[in-house]
Amino acid sequence: MSEAPKTRPKVPEGKSRYLTTRQMPANEKGYVGYQTIWEPFQKEVPYKTPKTP
Repeated sequence: MSEAPKTRPKVPEGKSRYLTTRQMPANEKGYVGYQTIWEPFQKEVPYKTPKTP
């Protein structure tokens, strides 16, 4: 029997509406992690003091 390859295939970047995932390089044990980047769900507007009556 042939032995399975020790490296993982490169996975393309995953994109959705608010989330992006990227494959990180393998560490010395061969573990491949994934980086998760969240986009903001809502816009943030700077606070303005209301006018005094």
